[in-house]
Amino acid sequence: MNEPHLELLDINGIRMQVAIQGSGPLVLLCHGFPELWYSWRNQLAALAAAGYRAVAPDMRGYGGTDAPAEPDAYTTLHLVGDMVELVNALGEQQAVIVGHDWGAQVAWSAALMRPDLFRAVVGMSVPFSPPGRVELLSALVSRGISDFYIQYFQTPGVAEAELERDIESSIRRIYFSGSGDGPDWPVFGRLQPGQGFLGAMIEPETLPDWLNLEDIAYYTREFTRSGFRGGLNWYRNMTRSWALLAPWRGCIIRQPSMFIAGSRDGVLKFPSSPRQIEAFAQTLPELRGCHILEGAGHWIQQERATEVNELLLDFLKKL
Repeated sequence: MNEPHLELLDINGIRMQVAIQGSGPLVLLCHGFPELWYSWRNQLAALAAAGYRAVAPDMRGYGGTDAPAEPDAYTTLHLVGDMVELVNALGEQQAVIVGHDWGAQVAWSAALMRPDLFRAVVGMSVPFSPPGRVELLSALVSRGISDFYIQYFQTPGVAEAELERDIESSIRRIYFSGSGDGPDWPVFGRLQPGQGFLGAMIEPETLPDWLNLEDIAYYTREFTRSGFRGGLNWYRNMTRSWALLAPWRGCIIRQPSMFIAGSRDGVLKFPSSPRQIEAFAQTLPELRGCHILEGAGHWIQQERATEVNELLLDFLKKL
């Protein structure tokens, strides 16, 4: 099977780098933080081999895609707009959209807002929840919480300085510690005083079998060039996006859908996650599977590529 080829496309006012492999019905793959198109490398090959046109962009602010300087250019409406325009730029009428982590939020939102364009949706790690009346950052403050990692990410420059001090080490620590191979304590949660985001994370003595030196080198090279500000700006628009999503409050997704996560994913430990999953019967009435892979962590499509590929292909085949 050929390797994916990279193209630069004019999308929604920015230049977007996309990895494309195969031909057939379009499947869009949206990555999260701190990732790149490259985190879908195993899915691109499997989808192409099965007769799909698999397309994984570097999302807005990442890798070879433009990172607008304006902090408010990273709302959910911008991110969904990017995916709508990408489908158009690829000359397609419809797509199945798949997302992981922040990319799951984009995929769920795209399916919610444009059911005409996104005929089915798969979310990984972050469960779907209809836009609600409670805004996360305000809710944390009202509960007396001021040390959650998302709050730490809000001040421009702080997390950038920490993550960019040693980018290769940051990548290794985040990927290993957030995985099913990592430590037993939560690494995506409340921070210890003065320790920053990486404080609870550890340097692996050896890399797990799903992550090799070549992978680390690719991520390191790209984040050395781009920095982390683009990706962090997604977090800095959470309140703005919450306000903009008011028209969709309480709306559900009626297209075929699927959810995949690892049993050791820190996101599933968030207090809201179990409730959101329990509500899928109401919020995702066409759910075609909720798969929690035992022992896997946050980076599900990289950690368990074979299982995720089988689930994806089975879902697509039955549409």
